[in-house]
Amino acid sequence: MKIAVCIKRVPDTETRIKIAADGKSIDESGVKFVLNPFDEYAVEEALKLKEQSNGEVVAICLGPEAAQETLRTALAMGVDRGILLKAERLPRDPLVVARALAAELEQGGYDLALFGKLAVDDYDQAVGTIVAELLALPSVSAVTRLEITDGHATAQREVEGAVELVEFSLPAVVTAEKGLNEPRYPALRGIMLAKKKPLDIKEVELDEGGIEVLELTLPPDRKSGRIVGEGAAAVPELVEALRNEAKVF
Repeated sequence: MKIAVCIKRVPDTETRIKIAADGKSIDESGVKFVLNPFDEYAVEEALKLKEQSNGEVVAICLGPEAAQETLRTALAMGVDRGILLKAERLPRDPLVVARALAAELEQGGYDLALFGKLAVDDYDQAVGTIVAELLALPSVSAVTRLEITDGHATAQREVEGAVELVEFSLPAVVTAEKGLNEPRYPALRGIMLAKKKPLDIKEVELDEGGIEVLELTLPPDRKSGRIVGEGAAAVPELVEALRNEAKVF
């Protein structure tokens, strides 16, 4: 089985974000970038399937030159080779991103394309599904369990109050939800081997798409709390503050 895992370079969720001078992007100086956490589940699932079928796993990343580091993380986990679709700037429009990835996937002859359910920097949840539509392939999103046998797949995903069971044939596109597996940490041997694994760099031209960021703003500072009193005597003042200040009822 030949499996593609589409991954993204994103800011670490613990990084303190600063807005750049243009007011429309983040200041990347001092920002730590990592493999998108939801993509880790996709990588792990691909590796598990490879171990069952002795196939090949290819990681594909659209991003700047620095995204090679993100690909090396996937290679250290056990991915066989990587492909960087080099673009100096990622457009905000997920359709543009999906078109670039779909063009690469179409010529690769993959049996399965895995994505994270979403990227933690934009929360679009759109790219994987759009890729499937562009390639006219079955698509199952937010999967929490996946089984594949002889070109036939069964997936589970959680819906409100129940678990949905989906059956489909390969090739297909699947997006991974948290809980699908427990991603492995790259071992020292894997990190050393990753340096020697093939990583192809392909220049791509991207248009601006139909979405434009007009302005980025940080959330307002949270107001400090205050203690209105102790015990039952404080209840009337607390209710008054909740009604007139917090306006929660």
